[in-house]
Amino acid sequence: MSGTTRVRVATTPAPGTETVADATAATAAAVLERHLEGTLDVVRRLDAHRERIARWGRVLAERLDAGGRLLVAGNGGSAAEAQHLAAELTGRFRDDRRPFSSIALSTDTSAVTAIGNDYGFDEVFARQVRAHGRPGDILLLLSTSGSSGNLLRAAAAAADLGLLRWSMTGSAPNPLHAACDDGIALDGAAANVQEAELVAVHALCVAFEHALEDRS
Repeated sequence: MSGTTRVRVATTPAPGTETVADATAATAAAVLERHLEGTLDVVRRLDAHRERIARWGRVLAERLDAGGRLLVAGNGGSAAEAQHLAAELTGRFRDDRRPFSSIALSTDTSAVTAIGNDYGFDEVFARQVRAHGRPGDILLLLSTSGSSGNLLRAAAAAADLGLLRWSMTGSAPNPLHAACDDGIALDGAAANVQEAELVAVHALCVAFEHALEDRS
């Protein structure tokens, strides 16, 4: 209506009159707070691995700069982080530089499904390691549980071929951590560990590119 202004006044419910929606929202906020606190706790634990990540970056720069290759694998969300890392190395992370050879072993769906169909799911990464891996290459395996059979077989195949084996896992001891030459093990819920994997992947890229600059 022309010339008429309607004013809506916000009111606060009186104590004891909160609605079901209010209670649901409060519960959701508490659940999210616990999840985010768990994420931050696990990410903070990465600080204890700062020197290890810096060393990995130097080794990765040395081997890839000399023509070596990084093979990287994981299942589910960890496969996504493996693919993420491979993309950062073949593309770039921060500044422009030449591309480096890195293969995420979960991304070739024809190979994964053919190997899984013919040899079983436990062989989907190991057979690719035997196909692509060469002495001096690096295999990085990501697993929140540290007990995935296909990753353990990949680690065994890499050992046979003389690859350097690294792992990022949930809490240790676990079989994958024990099967590799070096590893980052983080205590926490699986989802939080998986979130910390992304931070670790980016930290490794920072260390890698810094090491490349030192070599130039």
